[in-house]
This record gives sequence, structure tokens and C-alpha cells, in this order.
Amino acid sequence: MSWTHHPHSRRRALTTATGLIAATAVPMTTAPGATASSRAAEAQGPSAAAASYTNPVVWQDFADIDIIRVGDTYYYSASTMHYSPGAPILRSYDLVNWEFAGHSVPVLDFGAKYDLNGARGYVRGIWASSLAYRPSNRTFYWLGQIDFAKTYIYTATAVEGPWSRLTTIDNAYYDAGLLVDSDDTLYVAYGNTTISVAQLSADGRTQVRTQQVFSTPSSIGTLEGSRFYKINGNYYIFLPRPANGQYILKSTSGPFGPYTLRQVLLDLRGPVSGGGVPHQGGLVQTANGAWHYMAFVDAYPGGRIPVLAPITWTSDGWPTIQLVGGAWGASYPSPAVPAPPRQVTPLIGVDTFDGTTLKPKWEWNHNPDNSKWSVNNGLTLQTATVTGDLYWARNTLTHRIQGPTSTATIQLDYSAMRDGDRAGLALLRDSSAWIGLKRDGGTTRVVMVNGLTMDTNWNTTGTGTEAASAAVSGGRIWLRATADIRPGAARPGTFSYSTDGTTFTRLGPSFTMGNDWRFFMGYRYALFNYATQALGGSVRVARFELSTP
Repeated sequence: MSWTHHPHSRRRALTTATGLIAATAVPMTTAPGATASSRAAEAQGPSAAAASYTNPVVWQDFADIDIIRVGDTYYYSASTMHYSPGAPILRSYDLVNWEFAGHSVPVLDFGAKYDLNGARGYVRGIWASSLAYRPSNRTFYWLGQIDFAKTYIYTATAVEGPWSRLTTIDNAYYDAGLLVDSDDTLYVAYGNTTISVAQLSADGRTQVRTQQVFSTPSSIGTLEGSRFYKINGNYYIFLPRPANGQYILKSTSGPFGPYTLRQVLLDLRGPVSGGGVPHQGGLVQTANGAWHYMAFVDAYPGGRIPVLAPITWTSDGWPTIQLVGGAWGASYPSPAVPAPPRQVTPLIGVDTFDGTTLKPKWEWNHNPDNSKWSVNNGLTLQTATVTGDLYWARNTLTHRIQGPTSTATIQLDYSAMRDGDRAGLALLRDSSAWIGLKRDGGTTRVVMVNGLTMDTNWNTTGTGTEAASAAVSGGRIWLRATADIRPGAARPGTFSYSTDGTTFTRLGPSFTMGNDWRFFMGYRYALFNYATQALGGSVRVARFELSTP
């Protein structure tokens, strides 16, 4: 990910779709004229031929993918920018069905701006980072740079946590890929256009050496987003060209090169209508030797969403995406994997905030004030900020939107609100709208507000305009937001409310969600409660439901 990220809207004619990184120990042989689907099925074995999956495998915002397998379990790490906790980890047993497992970065303790304390961290924080597993000590490692200043490494013996900071390195490994070599040495590939490799100490706490290994030709432009692999004795650095290409470096002489470059794809037609070119992902091998590439496509307003394709290798050790009709397939045969030990937890459904902790599907807008919220068979949000600007309000709790269309409904007890308080359910991004409650002069109204905006430096340019309202009473209300995040379409968000949980009344005009890529993160459903006069009020969310048509 880069500040020089190319606009995802750029479209060129399909020029090439070949290449990829290299080498499975099992030679791939296919009949002449075989289709991509049949080749993939053959590569994965006959048991896979009967079942298939469709892309995207997850229609939620999980960008800058790093994907690994430990035993028969797959783990997937992604960027979260200013959201906290950071660096979510998804888990799967088949590469297709995924669940939330945890977060590698428990809190963004990188400065007051991540607390919304005198400054803001929008579009900073957790960028493209790396997840790896080290068999020698049975430990997971997360590595990422923050604010172009330092690199942080966190470790855990289970992805659910607890995660703790292992070290801070005074070198910003930009868009890094962490490799645990077969001899247990730790290497990091990193950089933008100029690509370097660093070797870490045996304990992973310090840098032993670093060396530039590649300089991107000006004819290509930007390469970044390193993923580092050792496959059949060769070293590979997988490098996207944002937002329409993927390249690979290969060394037969060790991690410091020399490396040769090959194009994997450029302007390849993707499987999501209206979406961008698949790029910036990772390679993973199943237990039976089959390779797959998980990339993302720009699909705003929903964000960047993962798509999966099988990979084969050339005889000289380069990877090739298996295409369908000259494009990344809308579907492929399912990977041949062992029967899962259990069904994964769905990414949608009902959360009654049971227990006393938040589930890992939730992330705060910046770090929360932990003294102002609690979970105890329901979520209580006390006002944590006196402000007139939702973008400055602490303790706004967010959930990714499920595509292509979905609806979020909350049941809210507002009886403990105070005069000046604002609470509700937002569609949150750099252009936002919400439905919720305004309490003023002892009276509570349900309102729809739009016109919350930021500029490209992420400063607030609009704090919102009330577009519709209605009187309410009784202390309990259901609020609903529906989002259509199909890229290239109309992008409407609509709001409604109910006083009985059954009959919903539309409130306010349709809100057109923005699709500028520069905010990077997609829209989220967001639960908020802030004060405009004084702290002391609270609301209680008894139920959150995310549903699809």
C-alpha cells in the first residue's frame, strides 16, 4: 500500500496474464486443450472436481493479504489502518470458508493520534504487514512498520492471543514480508520500488544486516507489498504493482539474490463485476501440494476483497495463474483438503454481546477509552468525547459491511441519554451518514443525518446535516442501515427505524456512498454515542444483526 497508489479506476486492455512464482514438488501434467477448471481439478485430485467455490471468497474488506498454512489450518492477515485492535486474523480449513480468530496488534500504542487525543490517525496505522509461523518455537510472528518510522514485531503461541510486542526495530520495513527460512533464520523483504532484504537475529529482536536486492525499472513504475517465500530451494519475492499488476522476483542463489523479475499479471480481468484487477496477495500450498493465490480486488465502496485462484508452476520454477476464459475465474474447483474439524463461525448473523468481551469481528475507530464501554450480555457505550464531529468521537465501534448488499440492525436502549447526546448507527468512511437519536431539552428524536465529510488530508469538512426526523418515546428503538456496495453501481445506503422491532419506517433520503480509493478502507457499519454538551450519558446495544437478502 502506498501514498502513490495508482487509481484503481484505471482500466487498460488485457495485455498479459501469465507468470507467477514457482515450483511445486509434484510436476503438473495436463492434457492438451484442457480448460483451466479441469487443470485445477486434476491438480487437486478427483475428489475436488464435484465441488466448486465462487469469487470473492469473502465479500468483506480484507486487504494486503498475507496467508499461511499451519498443519491443516489456514490463517489470513490483513490491513486495518486506524482501526483498533489492528491486523485481524481469519482462520479457515478449506481456503474458502473463513472466520474471525483474533488480532495481532491488541492496541495501536504508537502515539496519541491513535487515541483521537489532539490528533487523528485516519489512513495511518496498520498498513501492509506480514504474518508468519515459526515451527522451531511454535510461535506466530506479526511484523509491520508504523508511520514510516519503526517496525514492530508481535508474537503469540495461538492466533487468538494473547499477542505481545517482541521488539521494536529502528528501520521502517515498508510493506514487508517475513520469511522463516528452512534453517530457522528470519528474513524480511520490504520497500517501495527499491526492494531490500534484511536478516534478523536468531531471537528476532534486532537487524543483523540489510541489503538492496532490486530496483524497479521505470517502465514498470511502483512495486511494493512484498511477500517472501522459499520454495524448492529458490527464494521468491512476490510484488504487486498497484493497482493492476503482480510481479515476482526469483533467486537461485540465496535470500540476498541476485534476483530475476517476471510479470505474473497485468490488467487481468477480475471476477467481480465493476471491480479492479486482482493483485497484492499471497501464495499458499495445501497439505497435498496444490498451490493457490489469494489476491484482492479494489471494490469500493466496500473496500478491497479477496479472490482465490489455483496456481501451477513452470518446469523452470515460475508460477502461473489458472485462468478461465482469459480472466481470473468467477469460480474454480474447491481445494482438495481434509474434512474440517468443525464448521467455521459465519461472518454474518446475530451478536447479542454475550459474555464480557467483544468478539474479534469488532474493531474500534481508533483506540477506545476502555473506561467508557463494557460488554455484559449487551454492549454499553458511555459518552467518551464532547464534540460536534463524529470523526473526533471516541468509542465508535465498527463492523465490516458484507457485500454485495447487506443490512445491519441494532436494538438500542436510549433511556440513559443526556441532553446534547448523539447515538446511533452510521455508514462510516470519509463521507458518512447515520440514523440515530438526538437528545435535546429533555426530548428525544430519531434523525437521519448526512453530509459528514473529510478532505484528502482526513480533516473534517462537514459535520453533518439533519435530513429527516421523527419524534420517539419509550426508551427503546431499532435502527437499521442497508448498504449496496456493488462496485460500479449506484452505491445507495438507506436508513430506517422501528419502535417494535417488526415494522420499520424509512427515514431520510438515500445516501450515495463514496468510492474514492484514497481512504483505502471500505465503508463500515458503526455504533456510536458521543456528547455535544457534557459526559455522563450512555446507551445500551442489546443486539446487532448483519443479514443479507
